Amino acid sequence: MSSLSRRDFLASTGLATASIIASRSGLAEARGLVLEPVLLAVIDAALSTARASKATYADVRIHRRREENVSVRDDHAAGTADSERYGVGVRVLKDGAWGFASTSRVDANEVKQVTLRAVAIAVANAPLRQKPIELAPAAASVDVWQTPMQKDPFKIPVADKLELLLGISNTLRKQKVTAFAEASLSTRLEWKVFASTDGTLVEQAITRIGPAYSVTLVNDGDFVSRGWDGQGRQADWEWLAESRFVEDAEQVAEDARVKLAAPPVEPGRRDLILSPENLWLTIHESVGHPTELDRALGDEANFAGTSFATPDKLKTLQYASPIVTLYADKTTPGGLATCGYDDDGVRTGRWNLVEKGKFVGYQTTRDQAAWIGEKESRGCSYAQDHSSVPFQRMPNVSLQPGDKDLGVNDLIAATDDGIYVQGDGSWSIDHQRYNFQFTGQMFFEVKKGKITRALRDVGYQSNTLEFWNACDLIGGPKEFRLGAAFDDGKGEPMQSNPVSHGCPPTRFKKISVINTRTKKGA
Repeated sequence: MSSLSRRDFLASTGLATASIIASRSGLAEARGLVLEPVLLAVIDAALSTARASKATYADVRIHRRREENVSVRDDHAAGTADSERYGVGVRVLKDGAWGFASTSRVDANEVKQVTLRAVAIAVANAPLRQKPIELAPAAASVDVWQTPMQKDPFKIPVADKLELLLGISNTLRKQKVTAFAEASLSTRLEWKVFASTDGTLVEQAITRIGPAYSVTLVNDGDFVSRGWDGQGRQADWEWLAESRFVEDAEQVAEDARVKLAAPPVEPGRRDLILSPENLWLTIHESVGHPTELDRALGDEANFAGTSFATPDKLKTLQYASPIVTLYADKTTPGGLATCGYDDDGVRTGRWNLVEKGKFVGYQTTRDQAAWIGEKESRGCSYAQDHSSVPFQRMPNVSLQPGDKDLGVNDLIAATDDGIYVQGDGSWSIDHQRYNFQFTGQMFFEVKKGKITRALRDVGYQSNTLEFWNACDLIGGPKEFRLGAAFDDGKGEPMQSNPVSHGCPPTRFKKISVINTRTKKGA
């Protein structure tokens, strides 16, 4: 059994022989992940065929995606599902154009034919391109990367998961008024092997877990809902206990009772103190999406809009107040978009999108970097499964904590007239990612440095530049927490991308607060 070194792989990818790659990867074995001979034969077939067809570049992804969803409603199971997709995607660059094809048959002979189809598609696309695709260089890597794992959530029996969720539901429904409860748990695995003619061979296993629950109270024709503030995470089963998934149910039920009795907010301009569980979503919509380069250049206009943050504003636009630095990364432990390498085979890292208030960066892939004169990719290529084309997707985007060790109580104490918002709610933003409205879960009036009472029906409206330039207090690193979008859609055909956004509690001055209530209910 031979060891696959970087030198071996670089040498072998230049040869069209049956022994293009050693039979197994010693590096993978050392970390508990083994490449089977059939997979190495598939890689050989794809890359050798691409080279023989005179493609200037090719990559192959063997991708397994498994999803398990378990949910309950009140006192009964609402549904269970376990699905899996497995196959191979081959991408080639020929005559300056991309070609892509895929198959669910992980077989060398089949993949050879798939590669030839990808080449034919590239040749057909070439006359349609405006200019040849230019790939930024990427270092060749042979590596293994995986989510740290002690207890695999897929090995926990579904019956145990249902019992856990039903226990939470029972806690939520112990009310003096009519109550309805829902709870769910989603578990996902992405296992993939990526290899390219540039000499990269990477195996990755990414496990994500998404817990959620909410309770709705109904009393005399009025109703409110309160959802758990916890967020999805790239983690194993042990993280669920750390997240207080079960323990928080009592507080969520109490919050719902408080919210039902709370008075509606009076509209006006107020200081907002936003918890990480609320602000993450505003970061996602007002910073994450506007800084996608393909969106800024109009490539997403048909499906999900464009961006006000166009390249002519790069390095000049005052995106936020000088205390604000917003960064992108795919390295944060537990982040849903965190991985070792993107689907271009680029090693992931961290970079600023907004630095001390200035707009300074975009999210890019290897074929986008040259569009803005950059020499390397930011590692933002992602495809949701084997049959999907890799393209630019959002990394984790987060607000850098402040220099002082401030917590939410410090922000409240420093606020004369404001509202403290917990949890995420509904949202709306225009197609340029500029004008927006967000709500939350719980709202508390702040007067002269103290919380005075709960409120309800609170929404806040602003535009991206006004909002971020109004930021005047940022909490410290001790209260930094990750929020999560488990299914962020983009592209046609649409693909789903998981992504996290971190921040501490943060204050924004004189934001327009509205009353969202048009009739009984919240």
